[in-house]
Amino acid sequence: MSMMKEFREFAMRGNVVDMAVGIIIGGAFGKIVSSLVKDVIMPPIGILVGGVDFSNLMITLKDAVGDVPAVTINYGIFINTVIDFIIIAFAIFMMIKGMNTLKRKQEEAPQEPPAPPKQEVLLTEIRDLLKKG
Repeated sequence: MSMMKEFREFAMRGNVVDMAVGIIIGGAFGKIVSSLVKDVIMPPIGILVGGVDFSNLMITLKDAVGDVPAVTINYGIFINTVIDFIIIAFAIFMMIKGMNTLKRKQEEAPQEPPAPPKQEVLLTEIRDLLKKG
């Protein structure tokens, strides 16, 4: 089997395609959440704490000298990233919680007993015929 044929079979499996779609949607969702945090959530929080723009919060370890940029610890950007993570983690938690609820409902639903094997059905019919005759 050629390598291209093997790769095509691997890439076209349902779970690989589903995973690729999930990764693409997850990346887009991450960008949406980042924008939500940076552009919608953090500005009001910044106003509440005294007009602070969190993305500009940093500790300067070494000032800029000539063409060499300053060495800083950008803890404001880190705060934004932590809030991004919390929102994404909560969204995933809610999705999994919903899926688990649906799964439990399916498991709790009454299930029909499996049909008896053909041999047993035939033997039952024979027994019933013998009882009549």
